[in-house]
Amino acid sequence: MIRGKFITIEGQDGAGKTTNAEVVKGFLEAAGIPFIHSREPGGTALGESIRDMILNSGDERIGDKAELLLMFAARAQHIQDVIEPALARGDWVLCDRFTDATYAYQGGGRGMPMKHISQLEDYVQGSLRPDLTVLLDLPVELGEHRAGQRSDPDRFEQQQLNFKQSVRDCYLARASAEPNRIKVIDASQSVDAVSSAIDAAMEAFVADD
Repeated sequence: MIRGKFITIEGQDGAGKTTNAEVVKGFLEAAGIPFIHSREPGGTALGESIRDMILNSGDERIGDKAELLLMFAARAQHIQDVIEPALARGDWVLCDRFTDATYAYQGGGRGMPMKHISQLEDYVQGSLRPDLTVLLDLPVELGEHRAGQRSDPDRFEQQQLNFKQSVRDCYLARASAEPNRIKVIDASQSVDAVSSAIDAAMEAFVADD
Protein backbone atom coordinates (compact mmCIF):
# COMPACT_ATOMS: atom_id res chain seq x y z
CA MET A 1 0.00 0.00 0.00
CA ILE A 2 1.19 3.51 -0.85
CA ARG A 3 1.99 5.53 2.24
CA GLY A 4 -0.09 8.64 2.84
CA LYS A 5 1.19 12.22 2.85
CA PHE A 6 1.63 14.37 5.95
CA ILE A 7 0.51 18.02 5.68
CA THR A 8 0.77 20.56 8.49
CA ILE A 9 -0.64 24.05 8.93
CA GLU A 10 1.43 26.52 10.92
CA GLY A 11 1.32 30.17 11.82
CA GLN A 12 1.13 32.72 14.58
CA ASP A 13 -1.96 33.24 16.68
CA GLY A 14 -4.57 35.09 14.65
CA ALA A 15 -3.22 33.86 11.31
CA GLY A 16 -6.38 31.88 10.52
CA LYS A 17 -5.21 28.28 10.88
CA THR A 18 -8.65 26.95 11.78
CA THR A 19 -10.38 28.73 8.91
CA ASN A 20 -7.77 27.77 6.35
CA ALA A 21 -7.61 24.17 7.47
CA GLU A 22 -11.10 24.01 5.99
CA VAL A 23 -9.66 25.17 2.66
CA VAL A 24 -7.15 22.31 2.67
CA LYS A 25 -9.85 19.85 3.70
CA GLY A 26 -12.07 21.06 0.88
CA PHE A 27 -9.25 20.57 -1.62
CA LEU A 28 -8.55 17.03 -0.42
CA GLU A 29 -12.23 16.11 -0.47
CA ALA A 30 -12.65 17.46 -3.99
CA ALA A 31 -9.59 15.49 -5.10
CA GLY A 32 -11.00 12.30 -3.56
CA ILE A 33 -8.02 11.88 -1.25
CA PRO A 34 -8.80 10.06 2.03
CA PHE A 35 -7.49 11.97 5.02
CA ILE A 36 -7.80 12.62 8.72
CA HIS A 37 -7.63 16.01 10.43
CA SER A 38 -5.93 16.38 13.81
CA ARG A 39 -4.13 18.97 15.91
CA GLU A 40 -1.22 19.54 18.27
CA PRO A 41 -0.96 19.50 21.10
CA GLY A 42 -3.86 17.09 21.09
CA GLY A 43 -5.14 14.38 18.79
CA THR A 44 -5.40 11.75 21.53
CA ALA A 45 -6.98 11.65 24.98
CA LEU A 46 -3.55 12.15 26.54
CA GLY A 47 -2.66 14.88 24.06
CA GLU A 48 -5.86 16.79 24.73
CA SER A 49 -5.23 16.62 28.47
CA ILE A 50 -1.72 17.97 27.94
CA ARG A 51 -3.12 20.67 25.65
CA ASP A 52 -5.46 21.86 28.37
CA MET A 53 -2.64 21.75 30.91
CA ILE A 54 -0.31 23.83 28.71
CA LEU A 55 -2.79 26.39 27.42
CA ASN A 56 -4.91 26.84 30.52
CA SER A 57 -2.58 26.32 33.46
CA GLY A 58 -4.17 29.08 35.56
CA ASP A 59 -1.91 30.47 38.25
CA GLU A 60 0.58 27.59 38.05
CA ARG A 61 3.65 28.54 36.08
CA ILE A 62 4.87 25.78 33.79
CA GLY A 63 8.65 25.91 33.42
CA ASP A 64 10.11 26.19 29.93
CA LYS A 65 11.74 22.74 30.07
CA ALA A 66 8.53 21.16 31.34
CA GLU A 67 6.55 22.87 28.57
CA LEU A 68 8.94 21.59 25.89
CA LEU A 69 8.83 18.03 27.23
CA LEU A 70 5.04 18.10 27.53
CA MET A 71 4.80 19.11 23.87
CA PHE A 72 6.89 16.14 22.82
CA ALA A 73 5.08 13.77 25.19
CA ALA A 74 1.80 14.69 23.50
CA ARG A 75 3.47 14.36 20.10
CA ALA A 76 4.86 10.90 20.84
CA GLN A 77 1.39 9.61 21.70
CA HIS A 78 -0.13 11.39 18.70
CA ILE A 79 2.37 9.83 16.29
CA GLN A 80 1.96 6.36 17.79
CA ASP A 81 -1.83 6.29 17.97
CA VAL A 82 -3.00 8.54 15.13
CA ILE A 83 -0.46 9.83 12.61
CA GLU A 84 1.60 6.74 11.81
CA PRO A 85 -1.39 4.34 11.59
CA ALA A 86 -3.16 6.72 9.19
CA LEU A 87 -0.12 7.19 6.97
CA ALA A 88 0.56 3.44 6.96
CA ARG A 89 -2.95 2.65 5.70
CA GLY A 90 -2.58 5.21 2.90
CA ASP A 91 -4.58 8.07 4.36
CA TRP A 92 -3.22 11.60 4.27
CA VAL A 93 -2.87 13.46 7.57
CA LEU A 94 -3.69 17.15 7.96
CA CYS A 95 -2.42 18.49 11.28
CA ASP A 96 -2.94 21.91 12.85
CA ARG A 97 0.62 22.58 14.12
CA PHE A 98 3.49 20.12 14.52
CA THR A 99 7.18 20.41 15.35
CA ASP A 100 7.73 23.65 13.43
CA ALA A 101 5.53 25.21 16.11
CA THR A 102 7.80 23.83 18.82
CA TYR A 103 10.83 25.41 17.17
CA ALA A 104 8.92 28.69 16.82
CA TYR A 105 7.26 28.92 20.24
CA GLN A 106 9.58 27.03 22.56
CA GLY A 107 12.73 27.78 20.55
CA GLY A 108 12.10 31.25 19.16
CA GLY A 109 9.67 32.49 21.80
CA ARG A 110 10.97 30.85 24.96
CA GLY A 111 14.60 30.79 23.88
CA MET A 112 15.06 27.06 24.44
CA PRO A 113 18.19 25.69 22.69
CA MET A 114 17.39 24.59 19.16
CA LYS A 115 19.75 21.64 19.49
CA HIS A 116 17.65 20.25 22.33
CA ILE A 117 14.50 20.55 20.24
CA SER A 118 16.28 18.84 17.36
CA GLN A 119 17.40 15.99 19.61
CA LEU A 120 13.86 15.47 20.89
CA GLU A 121 12.54 15.67 17.33
CA ASP A 122 14.85 12.87 16.21
CA TYR A 123 14.11 10.76 19.29
CA VAL A 124 10.31 11.09 19.21
CA GLN A 125 9.72 11.22 15.45
CA GLY A 126 12.49 9.13 13.96
CA SER A 127 12.40 9.92 10.24
CA LEU A 128 8.85 11.32 10.29
CA ARG A 129 8.67 14.87 8.91
CA PRO A 130 5.82 16.73 7.18
CA ASP A 131 5.73 16.40 3.40
CA LEU A 132 4.17 19.86 3.06
CA THR A 133 3.77 22.71 5.54
CA VAL A 134 1.44 25.62 4.85
CA LEU A 135 2.76 28.58 6.85
CA LEU A 136 0.26 31.39 7.33
CA ASP A 137 2.25 34.56 7.92
CA LEU A 138 1.18 38.07 8.86
CA PRO A 139 2.54 41.01 10.87
CA VAL A 140 2.49 40.41 14.61
CA GLU A 141 0.30 43.43 15.36
CA LEU A 142 -2.36 42.25 12.91
CA GLY A 143 -2.30 38.75 14.34
CA GLU A 144 -2.68 40.12 17.84
CA HIS A 145 -5.64 42.25 16.74
CA ARG A 146 -7.37 39.27 15.14
CA ALA A 147 -6.68 36.96 18.07
CA GLY A 148 -8.00 39.60 20.46
CA GLN A 149 -11.39 39.46 18.78
CA ARG A 150 -11.84 35.85 19.84
CA SER A 151 -12.49 34.30 23.25
CA ASP A 152 -10.28 34.61 26.33
CA PRO A 153 -6.57 34.40 25.34
CA ASP A 154 -4.55 31.29 26.20
CA ARG A 155 -1.04 31.33 27.70
CA PHE A 156 0.66 31.95 24.34
CA GLU A 157 -1.78 34.62 23.20
CA GLN A 158 -1.06 36.48 26.45
CA GLN A 159 2.65 36.81 25.66
CA GLN A 160 4.25 40.16 24.86
CA LEU A 161 4.88 41.44 21.32
CA ASN A 162 8.61 40.62 21.45
CA PHE A 163 7.75 36.97 22.15
CA LYS A 164 5.34 36.90 19.22
CA GLN A 165 7.82 38.60 16.92
CA SER A 166 10.44 35.98 17.83
CA VAL A 167 7.91 33.27 16.99
CA ARG A 168 7.24 34.82 13.59
CA ASP A 169 10.95 35.32 12.88
CA CYS A 170 11.66 31.67 13.68
CA TYR A 171 8.86 30.46 11.43
CA LEU A 172 10.18 32.56 8.54
CA ALA A 173 13.75 31.42 9.13
CA ARG A 174 12.61 27.80 8.91
CA ALA A 175 10.68 28.55 5.73
CA SER A 176 13.78 30.16 4.23
CA ALA A 177 15.84 27.07 5.13
CA GLU A 178 13.26 24.60 3.73
CA PRO A 179 11.45 26.34 0.84
CA ASN A 180 10.50 23.09 -0.87
CA ARG A 181 8.53 21.92 2.15
CA ILE A 182 7.30 25.12 3.78
CA LYS A 183 5.07 27.30 1.61
CA VAL A 184 4.55 30.79 3.03
CA ILE A 185 1.08 32.24 2.53
CA ASP A 186 0.46 35.95 3.12
CA ALA A 187 -2.36 35.71 5.66
CA SER A 188 -2.88 39.48 5.73
CA GLN A 189 -4.70 39.22 2.40
CA SER A 190 -8.45 38.82 1.96
CA VAL A 191 -10.02 35.49 2.82
CA ASP A 192 -10.54 34.70 -0.88
CA ALA A 193 -6.93 35.57 -1.75
CA VAL A 194 -5.57 33.37 1.04
CA SER A 195 -7.82 30.51 -0.05
CA SER A 196 -6.64 30.84 -3.65
CA ALA A 197 -2.98 30.82 -2.57
CA ILE A 198 -3.52 27.68 -0.49
CA ASP A 199 -5.33 25.95 -3.36
CA ALA A 200 -2.41 26.81 -5.65
CA ALA A 201 0.09 25.37 -3.17
CA MET A 202 -1.97 22.21 -2.83
CA GLU A 203 -2.33 21.81 -6.59
CA ALA A 204 1.43 22.12 -7.05
CA PHE A 205 2.06 19.62 -4.26
CA VAL A 206 -0.36 17.03 -5.62
CA ALA A 207 1.00 17.50 -9.15
CA ASP A 208 4.51 16.74 -7.93
CA ASP A 209 3.36 13.66 -6.02
